[in-house]
Amino acid sequence: MDVKKVAVAMVILCCAGRLNPAQTAASAQQLTVERIYSQPSLSGRMLSGVAWTPDGASLSYLETKGRGKDARKELWSVSAATGEKKLLLSAEKLEAVLPEDKSKPTQATGLGRRAPAEYRWAPNGTAILFVGPNSLSWYDLTNEQAKTLLSGKTAIADAKISPDGKWVSFVREHNLYAVSTADGKEHALTAGGTAEIRKGELDWVYPEELAISTAYWWAPDSSSVAFLEMDERKVTKYPMVDFESFAGEAEQEQYPVAGGQNPIVHVYVVAAGGGKARLMDTGVETDQYIPRVQWLTDSRRVAIERLNRKQTQLELLIADAASGKSSTIFTEKDDYWINVSDDLYFFKDGKRFLCSSERSGYRHLYLYDLTGKELGQVTKGEWEVSKLEAVDEAKGVVYFSGTEKLPTERQVYRAALGGGFTRITREDGTHTANFAPGASAYVDTFSAAGVPASQSLRRADGSLVETLNENKVQELASYNLQPAQFFKIKTHDGVELNAWMIKPPNFDASKKYPVLVYTYGGPGVQVVTNAWGGATYLWHELMAQKGFVVFAVDNRGSTGRGHVFEEPIHLHLGAQELSDQRDGAAWLKLQPWVDADRIGIWGWSYGGHMTLHLMFEDSADFKAGFAGGPVTDWHFYDSIYTERYMGLPQENEKNYVESSPVDKAGQLKGPLLIAHGTGDDNVHFANTLKLVDELIAKGKAVEVMPFPGRGHGVSDPPARILLMKRVTKFFVENLMPAKN
Repeated sequence: MDVKKVAVAMVILCCAGRLNPAQTAASAQQLTVERIYSQPSLSGRMLSGVAWTPDGASLSYLETKGRGKDARKELWSVSAATGEKKLLLSAEKLEAVLPEDKSKPTQATGLGRRAPAEYRWAPNGTAILFVGPNSLSWYDLTNEQAKTLLSGKTAIADAKISPDGKWVSFVREHNLYAVSTADGKEHALTAGGTAEIRKGELDWVYPEELAISTAYWWAPDSSSVAFLEMDERKVTKYPMVDFESFAGEAEQEQYPVAGGQNPIVHVYVVAAGGGKARLMDTGVETDQYIPRVQWLTDSRRVAIERLNRKQTQLELLIADAASGKSSTIFTEKDDYWINVSDDLYFFKDGKRFLCSSERSGYRHLYLYDLTGKELGQVTKGEWEVSKLEAVDEAKGVVYFSGTEKLPTERQVYRAALGGGFTRITREDGTHTANFAPGASAYVDTFSAAGVPASQSLRRADGSLVETLNENKVQELASYNLQPAQFFKIKTHDGVELNAWMIKPPNFDASKKYPVLVYTYGGPGVQVVTNAWGGATYLWHELMAQKGFVVFAVDNRGSTGRGHVFEEPIHLHLGAQELSDQRDGAAWLKLQPWVDADRIGIWGWSYGGHMTLHLMFEDSADFKAGFAGGPVTDWHFYDSIYTERYMGLPQENEKNYVESSPVDKAGQLKGPLLIAHGTGDDNVHFANTLKLVDELIAKGKAVEVMPFPGRGHGVSDPPARILLMKRVTKFFVENLMPAKN
């Protein structure tokens, strides 16, 4: 590769200079691993339980007073019109109706990534449902009285209030139930559910890889419930061994591997009072996915998305809830793969719907009638809609977040259904929006590089109503954090890639610095974003304080730049990503202040996978590496994710083998550190063991840190502190010049 072809295309876009740029390194405190991963968090504290009242007039949220053992929650509300705040429930009242959750924090993925809702508003806004691990409490705001709807020892999940407020539904022991809000009487909605045949309950892989958050849906008129039945009897049972058990006890995780059996999923509709459920027609093929289900506004029809096993064709079916008969009104095809979204919206007139498509290479919004005829394209351009946020039918406008300004940012926009859009957020950085029903206001959660997230209440035009949580972490100013510089590099084949860099305090361009490269590299993720990076960002600042230049580049395959930017990784994971990361290293080597013999790399999950590829296949550039929770062989990984990008192994075995770093392990030359949780339900520990076995065969010694019982993130503070102290020492020992 001719490194002279690699050049800078653009320099600094933004930085973290707001933290206190005048403070000198000499007087600053030094970050430590213990401080970064301990409480109180240097990211500050966010308001939790943010929820709109059903009429959109007010916003409620949980605010924590005090810290540690003295921390107590209160429930507050704020007017969307005036910003006036009011205490709804004191800590004493809240503790009486919201049972303490004594369960251990989970490190599981799948649904484990999503914290359950602690409370829900009744549809008429006069009561609040509080949800515990095994209980339901109904608090009447008019008389300030609470009553217990459900209490017991059996765990419940996914509690919802019916649209008419008469029932609270929930999942218990793999079946759906409903309890009356009037008298607490309970009845079953489904029967026969088991761990292998789940009714109204999701498995592991659907929420993890299709981002679906529930397996049942109330009809708008509360007459019926649509639900998924997930038959997992043929799905691989993977043993998760409890190493603290003297008898070697194991929990069987139903985990569909690439090319293996998937759950068979059907859609049923059952009356609110229970009884026989009606099967909706989703075709004779069962080796397929049902990634989304949604009622139409008339409560008589159910919209069902059907995705083929190869994930190249998505169909929208409309099923009659009474008969189960269905018809296909819309079909989307893609030569590579289809990314499922939540951008489906049915209008109240029952004649039109809004959805998004990546057919142009970029996700945009389109308007259709219910025959599947396109009525118009709402957004267009060489940028992507990240999410449909809200629809104001009365005004004929939609709100969405997207990358029109920059792919490294997320801004919020308003667009007319007939076309044309306006950006309503102004600050450079990353915005997420939580719109009120009716779209008259929204909560803006904003962060930027070096700036922790804050929360504000805003009108639909973006103007400020009230700052909810300024979240200024004064302690950050004492560390003299260095600005993150954003720029672009050009690959050897002329493609511009986004990159960022943090330089050491008192940087001297006449000196030579070691470099630590951070990567993820896989689809669906960006690391080069103008957003607060939490503990990982702070650890990078720690490494900069120790004298490292920290660098990251988003290779092709990563998200934020449209489907067209993802496509080069199709059917051969690791190849394009490896090439682009090499070009990143080549750019670094052109910089006179880079010590070209002291470049290291690290990443977690897919980033760990990429670290292994680069350490084995590019030892000329990368001298030391740390891989956390790495995928080492795609045969081990789950069906939906792996087959989306690699196809089925039965049809692409050669590339499955080539996409694994394992058979290149013998090429390792530099020091390598690997960490992995033995209880990782996502990237199983077997990935690391297979690699270690190959390294043994090749006579290559590496350091492996197993974390007993920990999950994919190894996220509990004691484990994380121990791990990152070792990682810090590892890179200092192997990349820092020896002191005389």
